[in-house]
Amino acid sequence: MDIFDFTRRLIDIESITGNEGRVGEFLFTALTGMGFATRRMPVPLAAGGSAQRFNVLALPPHEPSPAVVFSTHMDIVPPHIPSSEDAQNIYGRGACDAKGIIAAQIAAVLKLREQSILAGLLLVVGEERDSQGAETANQQPCGSRFLINGEPTENCMAIASKGTLRVQVTASGKMAHSAYPHIGESAIDKLVQALTRLREMKLPQDPTFGATDFNIGSIEGGRAPNVIPDYARAQLLYRLVGSSEQLRADILQTAGSLAEIEFMLEIPFMELETVEGLPTMMAAYTTDIPSLGNWGKPVLCGPGSIHVAHTNGEYISRQQLHEAVEVYLHIARKLMAG
Repeated sequence: MDIFDFTRRLIDIESITGNEGRVGEFLFTALTGMGFATRRMPVPLAAGGSAQRFNVLALPPHEPSPAVVFSTHMDIVPPHIPSSEDAQNIYGRGACDAKGIIAAQIAAVLKLREQSILAGLLLVVGEERDSQGAETANQQPCGSRFLINGEPTENCMAIASKGTLRVQVTASGKMAHSAYPHIGESAIDKLVQALTRLREMKLPQDPTFGATDFNIGSIEGGRAPNVIPDYARAQLLYRLVGSSEQLRADILQTAGSLAEIEFMLEIPFMELETVEGLPTMMAAYTTDIPSLGNWGKPVLCGPGSIHVAHTNGEYISRQQLHEAVEVYLHIARKLMAG
């Protein structure tokens, strides 16, 4: 297959999370035509969505339980950006995250088939929002022993991926006329104090996997400039190394009575499988892997740089895309041999 042309065709199909139906149909038809035993795996509608969506599972026709399954996601973040190219790179939304990876994984599985090594493909929806496609797939495993998940790692093998802890911090106060602040109670003042304390809090570190990262992602609150604010809220995101248990306790203690703390979402930190012969890296982002535990021991590797994913200039280099096929072949052979 022409992986460059296939990548551009995938990019040109808009598949923002919740609207993956068209790219799913394209992949289902293409993989069926390549001789796979292909099926749609229905996934519930995304919040606020109306389009039908499904994962695509493609298995060798006479081997419903291959030892290795390659997996990545079909959905993209907005806005849709059509494909373009030059001599070095292919551009467009999803170029490296993760439509180029889909093309490389399909090409690798076809080459493995030529060598009488049978592997499967699991292409899921919803990774960019809530991993709903992966959670659906995890209830229907095929019996594989290894899962090679694709995300942009510049063709290095990830030794681990950081977890995510999303925290909502809410402060309450009492409204009053701003000319008489002493009869009110400012929720924004409380929130600012709580956030200052949280920013200064010591975060977990690991000598191998690095430090926990912290971001104040959004702040809202208040009624008007001339009103003492009765509410204020912030959304925080921690990128975890290791367990969140002590971090949760520290957050609650640090915020104290200034604000209410709600832990909205956690995706665990994951240590990953590696094989000899490839460079390694630490993935500071989260993936679908924690939601695919029933699909085998996880590996994380793929072409492209995470630093350009989700940007207007997203791209994947032709060289890395071509090299990814050989990298995936190497990984699959090592896993099967070991």
